[in-house]
Amino acid sequence: MLLLQLPLPLPPIPLPLLPVSLTLPLLLLLLLQLLLLLLLLLLLLLLLLLLLLLLLLLLLLLLLLLLLLLLLLLLLLLLLLLLLLLLLLLLLLLLLQLLLLLLLLLLLLLLLLLPLLLLLLLLLLLLLLLLLLLLLLLLLILLLLLQLLLLLLIIIIIIL
Repeated sequence: MLLLQLPLPLPPIPLPLLPVSLTLPLLLLLLLQLLLLLLLLLLLLLLLLLLLLLLLLLLLLLLLLLLLLLLLLLLLLLLLLLLLLLLLLLLLLLLLQLLLLLLLLLLLLLLLLLPLLLLLLLLLLLLLLLLLLLLLLLLLILLLLLQLLLLLLIIIIIIL
């Protein structure tokens, strides 16, 4: 009963058919358009890839330039440090040479003054020896005089 109440489906309406002579060129045109679109898409993709590659290359070049600059800066710093070290070493060597020159001058002065000092000491010793000799001579003369006086006294006593 229910089946009889449902409406029956309508029969399909036939589409107007194009003649075969027009459908083939239209299909070919559609295919060509699709192919062209695909080619354009491929070209766009290739261009995008090329742009990405160029960007990557630019980034790599920038990184390389930065690395080179850093290396150059490091090299310059190392060279400056080496120059400073060399200057310090030169200053130390100059100071050492000055000290050595001063020591040599002192030694020369000592060597020059030592003979003079030795001569002065020898002269003093000679003078002391002369004084001692004079004193001894005086003592001897005094002793002789005393002996003479004693002799005279003895003679005078004997005579008296």
